[in-house]
Amino acid sequence: MTTERHVVVEPSVLYVGTPAYLIATENADGSANLAPASSYWALGRMLVLGIETDGQTATNLVERPDLTVNFPSGELWRSLARLSTLTGRDPVPEAKRRRYRFEPDKFAAAGLTPQPADLVRPPRVLECALQFEARVRRATPGLDGTYLMVEAEVLRVHADTAILDPTGAHIDPTAWNPLVYAFRHFFERGAEVGWLASSPTAPHPPVIE
Repeated sequence: MTTERHVVVEPSVLYVGTPAYLIATENADGSANLAPASSYWALGRMLVLGIETDGQTATNLVERPDLTVNFPSGELWRSLARLSTLTGRDPVPEAKRRRYRFEPDKFAAAGLTPQPADLVRPPRVLECALQFEARVRRATPGLDGTYLMVEAEVLRVHADTAILDPTGAHIDPTAWNPLVYAFRHFFERGAEVGWLASSPTAPHPPVIE
């Protein structure tokens, strides 16, 4: 008799564990909008972000392509939770009215501090140790129209000196502890278990037996 190790399940979301981030964009009146997100991947200097179309962030990015992507560490999870029911869109879209309310100053609502960027108009988030300034190069509607696939080029990276390696040229992965979002729960990164031979900060080649 055999027992199946895997069974068919229907999870309500498929966030298996991705970095949570805060995306800042510019509203039409020049003020800043701040939103939490977790659909993200990067290749070279290009980011691909999944952004829902019914929020103010999507509208801003289509009309004004500058943005900052700010990566919080574990202690900032409450700020993301505070933002999770706020929208910068007024009036609030019908689909969001049960859970969301309009908030014009989301930095203040989240207890976070805007920090001027160098090359783009939206601010960075001071409390985030890793910050990207970027510009949208293409925004592609998703198949069902509920999201955009936003391709953004990173123009500048800012890092807290506390997360740099001794050379100051690289992010030290043992010092950087990003906030991870998995199945609607927040986590801090666990223990290091290994690395690739291409790592610029590893003390020696990986031992693989």
